[in-house]
Amino acid sequence: MTSHSIVIHAGTLLANAGEAPKTKQSLLIEGGRIKEVSSGFVAPPQDAKLVDLSDKFVLPGLIDCHVHLTGQFDRGYRMRMVEDSDPKIGFNAAHNASLTLAAGFTTVRDVGALGNPDVIFALRAAIAEKKVAGPRVLCVGDILSPTGGHGQTYGYRHDVCACVQSTSGICDGIDECRRAVRRQVSQGADAIKFVATGGVLSDIKAGLDQQFTTDEIRTIIETAHNLGRRVAAHAHGAAGINAALEAGVDSIEHGSFMDDRSIELFLAKGAFHVPTIIAGVTASEMAEREGELPPAMAEKARIVGKKIKEALSRSHKAGVTIAFGTDMGVGPHGQNAREFGLLVEAGMSPREAIHAATINAAKLLNISDEAGTIAAGKTADVIAVDSSPLENVAVLERVSFVMSRGDVFRSAN
Repeated sequence: MTSHSIVIHAGTLLANAGEAPKTKQSLLIEGGRIKEVSSGFVAPPQDAKLVDLSDKFVLPGLIDCHVHLTGQFDRGYRMRMVEDSDPKIGFNAAHNASLTLAAGFTTVRDVGALGNPDVIFALRAAIAEKKVAGPRVLCVGDILSPTGGHGQTYGYRHDVCACVQSTSGICDGIDECRRAVRRQVSQGADAIKFVATGGVLSDIKAGLDQQFTTDEIRTIIETAHNLGRRVAAHAHGAAGINAALEAGVDSIEHGSFMDDRSIELFLAKGAFHVPTIIAGVTASEMAEREGELPPAMAEKARIVGKKIKEALSRSHKAGVTIAFGTDMGVGPHGQNAREFGLLVEAGMSPREAIHAATINAAKLLNISDEAGTIAAGKTADVIAVDSSPLENVAVLERVSFVMSRGDVFRSAN
């Protein structure tokens, strides 16, 4: 037993969202990992610290598969794009990471960095080295996008756009697409993200459907898979969704206009749907406030805001596997758990919503050996709330205890 040993007394423990919770459980944690889960309140060894959560509901750290830590979309966003240096963006991202961890999210996948992707890679490393407080970060580096596609900077002078955006993800034709995937992997990307369709928050009137050609999409996915990377497709329109699914994409992010063929492909291919309802709702609300969004964005936001929750209702009812994601950076960082209520409104049970943010999210990110459940051998990512989220999922918006990799970040006392 080392001086790093901790014993947690959990009043109620939901160790696995697929199983019933248990009362009066003890967790023994050593070296940042769970060594043992025991029934009853086990007395801590002499050199171990006791964390008393005997009046709390304890569950695994939550996972958000779709965030943008380096940005925060609001009225000042466009000016910050040209004013903030890379170091300033990095400090902003560290702040956002801290807010996210405080909200009980111990793992996130960052699916597109603002400006220089070196910033998010540096933050990932600093958090892994425990020099900065934040969730475990997996990241994609630059989003892959065709010339004129979603995920790039528009609305400034061309030379200003060139100054503030990275171009390593812009690619046209199968050779450039293959090279762009390889470039992201060489720079340290954990996964690849590409824009199968247009997007809401690009200040360009380019619609919401397919942007890369079908051959380009196939090349991106095949190249990434050959390099051991999973692939996320930003996709709203049905043609782009279906092209990505046909080509074997691992997840569809958003999925607003999926059709019957989309559902067939989701089920046949075993792909995940990451719905990000809160992003659609947030953008739609912004579109109704005068001057908050440029006209090209506002027009698309009004359309998507109505469709994105309907899409989740449809995919969930059909049996598609749902993984939790918020697109925070559109909405405020640290409010990720608001998505749970929207998932329930769309037809998921609280247990299914928690399953999406633990077991399913870990499977999508290929980290099931580390996260998603509380079990011996896994990383000690543990959170607690004051009452059962299985009865009222909104309590997850008020997390009272957070442990990340064995370190207590938020204490219940």
